[in-house]
Amino acid sequence: MNKREEEKIRKQQEKLAKEIARTEEMSIYEKKYADFQAICGIDEVGRGPFAGPVVAATVILPKDHPILYLNDSKKLSEKKRELLYDAIMEEAVATGIGMVSPERIDEINILQATYEAMRIAIGKLRVAPDLLLNDAVTIPEVDIKQVPIIKGDAKSVSIAAASIIAKVTRDRLMVQFDEEFPGYGFASNKGYGTKAHIEGLKELGPCPIHRMSFIKNYI
Repeated sequence: MNKREEEKIRKQQEKLAKEIARTEEMSIYEKKYADFQAICGIDEVGRGPFAGPVVAATVILPKDHPILYLNDSKKLSEKKRELLYDAIMEEAVATGIGMVSPERIDEINILQATYEAMRIAIGKLRVAPDLLLNDAVTIPEVDIKQVPIIKGDAKSVSIAAASIIAKVTRDRLMVQFDEEFPGYGFASNKGYGTKAHIEGLKELGPCPIHRMSFIKNYI
């Protein structure tokens, strides 16, 4: 092995060691509550968009081997999110998805709809959790112990995993909606109120997946 190859291997090993250390740091809550059998991270995506559902995800990660590179989904590239989505779905003890429609959001408001999506996601788990690590919120009508963590998707591997599952699930759905309802740019803006989306809204009017309570100032 020549010096260049040795240097390359050394750098790879350093990079891996840094990632293992970062993952350890993001597992502080999982270690703090290690006595619990099934620690579940929960997060949502889609509270702000003008269109589409709000989506929540629950993830119970394995205790015996960590999944590296987990992070707040917003800090990851689309390609990295997709790769991690596959890894989480393959290696997680259990996952759950909860979705609440635009009609329901209009009916009960976005905060209550978010809680509802989270409760649905908890109910979809095939393993019952005994602890919930939440991104900032305390979910009403849930009798499992909850630990709300501010900016939890950047501080807990379980919440980060849930944020990735929720984001990839919703993004894929919005790409499908773009084919069904062209003209709003859903594939690129994912339903958020971008300039192109607002222009499409003014030109075409609302479509069936718009949240009427969010767009009343634009139509």
